[in-house]
Amino acid sequence: MSLPLLVVIAAALKVRSRGPVLFRQQRVGEGGRLFTMYKFRTMQVGAGGTEITAPRDPRVTRLGSVLRAQHLDELPQLLNVLFGQMTLVGPRPETPALAARYPAECRGILAFRPGLTGPCQLQMRRATIPPGRDPEDYYLTELVPRRVRLDRTYLDSATFGHTIAVLVATAMVVLRLRRVDS
Repeated sequence: MSLPLLVVIAAALKVRSRGPVLFRQQRVGEGGRLFTMYKFRTMQVGAGGTEITAPRDPRVTRLGSVLRAQHLDELPQLLNVLFGQMTLVGPRPETPALAARYPAECRGILAFRPGLTGPCQLQMRRATIPPGRDPEDYYLTELVPRRVRLDRTYLDSATFGHTIAVLVATAMVVLRLRRVDS
């Protein structure tokens, strides 16, 4: 069902910008094990900078901003789900560098299998970094604790019905049938 969409996105990326179609990055998986996560590439090749992507980040290509806005850049992570490295619903996989800097009380979340979507992604989708704040510092000191609380609430009461509810809510957000605020 999504194969034609994947092919169209890959072709558009190849035509619109130089570089690989897929972005590969090491992420922390279940139990702290590293795995390679796949996404459609949305940034310019060789763009350095912070590990946090802020709104209107100049590293993001024009097509990349469309893919991000529609959440289509995440589709290749279905491969990670098929490989058993991720699940459909769970905490977002973190980069090793940021995970190493998690506050001590938040590190327990790294024991769980990361997910493609989750309550955190739904409820904090519009969370932004205030002007003048260091993006990584704000992420680690303010956003990570909030994310972990949301993820733990889900994980502590994860049922089939709750998981389906998160998946349906995600589909509604992606299809623009529902707006979720932070």
